[in-house]
Amino acid sequence: MKFTEFPLPEPVMRGITDAAFTDCTPIQEQTLPLALAGRDVAGQAQTGTGKTAAFLIALFAKLLKEEKQDPAKRPRALILAPTRELVVQIEQDAQLLGKHAGLTIQAIYGGVDYMKQKNALKEGADVVIGTPGRLIDYLKQKVYTLKHIEVLVIDEADRMFDMGFIADLRFILRRLPPFDARQNLMFSATLNTRVMELAYEFMNLPEKVSVTPEKMTAERVDQVLYHVARKEKFPLLLGLLRKEGMERTMIFVNTKREGEFLHDRLNANDFPCRIISGDVEQKKRLRILEQFKEGKLPILIATDVASRGLHIEGVSHVINYDLPQDPEDYVHRIGRTARAGAEGKAISLADEDGAFFIEAIEEFSKQKVPTEWAEDDMFVHDYKRTARPKPKPKPEAKTHGKTHDRPHAKPGEAAGEVKKKRRRPRKRKPAGNGEKQGDGGQKQE
Repeated sequence: MKFTEFPLPEPVMRGITDAAFTDCTPIQEQTLPLALAGRDVAGQAQTGTGKTAAFLIALFAKLLKEEKQDPAKRPRALILAPTRELVVQIEQDAQLLGKHAGLTIQAIYGGVDYMKQKNALKEGADVVIGTPGRLIDYLKQKVYTLKHIEVLVIDEADRMFDMGFIADLRFILRRLPPFDARQNLMFSATLNTRVMELAYEFMNLPEKVSVTPEKMTAERVDQVLYHVARKEKFPLLLGLLRKEGMERTMIFVNTKREGEFLHDRLNANDFPCRIISGDVEQKKRLRILEQFKEGKLPILIATDVASRGLHIEGVSHVINYDLPQDPEDYVHRIGRTARAGAEGKAISLADEDGAFFIEAIEEFSKQKVPTEWAEDDMFVHDYKRTARPKPKPKPEAKTHGKTHDRPHAKPGEAAGEVKKKRRRPRKRKPAGNGEKQGDGGQKQE
């Protein structure tokens, strides 16, 4: 189907034209008729298939169709997402699709100017997109109210559970108008039992729409897996980077420390790259992502903070330097390439530890990951070596300029000397009431 076949308001159609959307994806084709008819929808589809556009188009259509009852600029729609990056991505798509709708859109998430977002909420917004934590913070301060919400959207609901947001999510949902007084849309890559329990509790008889192919991974991702020893992973990675000629590459690691090591070595060997992880300052993360999207940065190293929700056009390669322990994360990682009908390649390196995760990944993705054996000429051994980043040392006790074997030794104590503690004498209870000291406390006849 084409978007022109739906009864959409003219401002929404102009936004769709600006975004260069013409044909619907399967999830859009199946959910839009239900959502535009006012039904609640729980939609499931693989990553990169247009779930965000589906709920944004339905949301804007509903808000423009119904006249605003409240003269004040209180939020009329609420979109909840688990990560800051996903909130930023949804806001960018919303600004594009809703450019001509005349609605105020505000993103709320941690790691950026606290007072600026607070004042923006006070001034009023029609559509609020945010992570649960900061939304609850402002809600408790009564900066805004949820009593006038007409549309609720929960994106990546399964990730909400995985990241421990379910208590916060329920806190927010219980402060919304009754479930039958608003429209509820839930979209996720997986709709497991926990998610559907949440849907049936807080939604009005939702219509479940599942667009799941035989393979969980995107159709046009060319996958390949190399078995390699841990000490040979970096030489093989260098060889692959030189051989493949990767224009825009995302490299996923399991830990921040491994990412920092990889970052230092790749930069030392003339492969410019940056790293984003959960504890990188939010403004810096957004700046790095923007450089990567604009093509100024060829390689982005990331932990699973960037495995979901990010839509970056033109990602030619995804490399799993570390295979993820959670098979769902594998599907989401390689879904960063071959998005919206494009083609891409996903390369995985399985070392001694990663080999144990392959079976679960293949079972979840419902397909065998093709295996190739790296030839000797694919390894690069003449590279510049850098030291692994050392773990941050624990704060040491002050020793007044002296080094002792015992970190808490006091001045004047020799190294390794253990000073005996003086024990205070125990106070004896005075004898009384017919008791005599030293006789075992027995009463005298």
